[in-house]
Amino acid sequence: MSIVVVSGTGTEIGKTVVTAAVAAAAVAAGRTVAVLKPAQTGLAPDERGDADEVVRLSGAKTSAELARYPEPLAPGTAARRARMPQVGAEEVAEAARALAAEHDLVLVEGAGGLLVRFDDEGGTLADTARLLGAPVLVVAPAGLGTLNSTALTAEALRARGIEQLGVVVGRWPAEPDLAARCNLADLPEAADAPLLGAVPEGSGSLDPAAFRAAASGWLAPALGGTWDADAFTREAGA
Repeated sequence: MSIVVVSGTGTEIGKTVVTAAVAAAAVAAGRTVAVLKPAQTGLAPDERGDADEVVRLSGAKTSAELARYPEPLAPGTAARRARMPQVGAEEVAEAARALAAEHDLVLVEGAGGLLVRFDDEGGTLADTARLLGAPVLVVAPAGLGTLNSTALTAEALRARGIEQLGVVVGRWPAEPDLAARCNLADLPEAADAPLLGAVPEGSGSLDPAAFRAAASGWLAPALGGTWDADAFTREAGA
């Protein structure tokens, strides 16, 4: 895989930290990695964006951002309100292809969920993945409500003929409740795709060296790690 699209079932669920973990595992394996954020919202021009944060944590080679909008809204809405040019799915795909020509792995991190609009024409991250023929890694929260949103995301991917790599839990709590523990067993069924990792809550606050040392232990071998879904599920008491 030279390009992987990272999407979430919603916002504020740990997508950037999961992207950083995947990048760190790839860097540790000797691969060159670029991180592409099609549209960053809710930040001022001088603030560090999600792609920059992935590079900081993971040691990836390159970060790229196609547009930045000041309000924390869906990209299409944020661009319209700021009277700034919108980003289209084809533009994102072209940028990813250009990065893939110079890097072993390109991670395209979306904003929010799979079908959040980039522009007034209705372009989405799903359209970018389809144009690229790239698989999608879905990041989901641990707790109550995640099964429905994960199933809907998986259904949207299947309807568009897009491969789903699997699901990673974005913020695994130090003290998981009953719903979170049960979801470890239920998420693969809801997604009809494997559970490929669980990144501990608060991992983004680690020192970069500690983050990189730990990242492979949070991810399954399919993502370059050593994490075992069955063992983790048993240990959680699911």
